[in-house]
Amino acid sequence: MSIPEELWRRFQEGDPRALARALTLVESGHPAGRELLKRVRGKGRAKVVGVTGSPGAGKSTLTDRLILEARKRGERVAVLAVDPSSPFSGGAILGDRIRMMRHHQDPGVYIRSMASRGALGGLAGATVAALSLLEAFGFDRIFVETVGVGQSEVDIARVADTTLLVLTPAAGDAVQAFKAGVMEIADVFVVSKSDVAGAIQTRADLLALLRLRGPAAAGICVLGTSV
Repeated sequence: MSIPEELWRRFQEGDPRALARALTLVESGHPAGRELLKRVRGKGRAKVVGVTGSPGAGKSTLTDRLILEARKRGERVAVLAVDPSSPFSGGAILGDRIRMMRHHQDPGVYIRSMASRGALGGLAGATVAALSLLEAFGFDRIFVETVGVGQSEVDIARVADTTLLVLTPAAGDAVQAFKAGVMEIADVFVVSKSDVAGAIQTRADLLALLRLRGPAAAGICVLGTSV
């Protein structure tokens, strides 16, 4: 089935409703969605930033502040928030979008929630396809927030130019956490809630462990945030 030419025209003109429709077609696996992906292949040069970490670590709050900083620089921003699926409807619970409501009237920000639908790895099955559409639409920066990963869910590293791993103070033995596969994909470690007890020690532990990794850890940053 071919793409309705009206939809394609509106997409090229920057109509956000056409983008929403295009994302729905792609996410549902519709034949028109597959044709649309062929048309947009190679278009756009967005910087993709992955934000991952365990549930409740502060990913959505951090993403909300990163959107503000990007907008101050005049960047057009998109967010793909991969939410847990409802066990009843199969849809996204939309918790991440609720935390970013301050941006809903900003025409330079587009937020899309996607249901994980049981996919492992912290992302939804259609994430890569959705990123292609968002890049082609002309966004400068795209934040991809994972569903809330465990130790071996590292898919975000395949799609992001930069991966932020959000950790909380005193969330367990840092040495044990560093053995987790997800710890090996981060370009930036962010210790959230850094104004609470244990934050300084967590940052010190991470820095010490990075030194043990030697050249393999070159360029990796450890930051603290309090929002």
